[in-house]
Amino acid sequence: MGVSFNINPPSSSVPETNLRTHKILVICNYILLAAASSFIFLTLSLRLFPSLCGFFLILLHVLTIIVAISACSVATSGSSKWYAAHMVVTVITAIFQGSASVLIFMSTADFLGYLKSYVREENGVVILRMAGVLSVLIFFLEWVVLTLAFKLRYHAFLQGSNGAAANGGLRFQDENQKNWPWVFQA
Repeated sequence: MGVSFNINPPSSSVPETNLRTHKILVICNYILLAAASSFIFLTLSLRLFPSLCGFFLILLHVLTIIVAISACSVATSGSSKWYAAHMVVTVITAIFQGSASVLIFMSTADFLGYLKSYVREENGVVILRMAGVLSVLIFFLEWVVLTLAFKLRYHAFLQGSNGAAANGGLRFQDENQKNWPWVFQA
């Protein structure tokens, strides 16, 4: 009656050399999940439901949670369409996270006014700045997750059937360089 997650991927989908990278990706996604859900609870403590801006802020973090959940399976799956869609959505959410954090820190009182919060302004400013720090953390973690997912996907490409063609092309290039003068050989 519970939910279980398999952190260790099957050996066929992730090579032994990339298990450490995959585990770091999983840990970063767990931190990303915790930060996004904490941001949602902080924004709910501001009582933001009457404002459209507050709704979009909460929606952004729900999207961040969905991206973090799908990141581990998409990075090691064989589908290029899902991987491309995941990368695009992650970049877009990272950009929005960064812009939200800049907006929070640059004009906290004005942003709090747009959110139409019912809490006192002093308390709202403190809560909003804590949410801004979480937003900065989420911004950087999303770029770390993007980098790790790209690294896993790249190594899977090199070790897959396409990698044999790529390595053969490198061998062919090395054989051609042997005939070059010594000045041009690296």
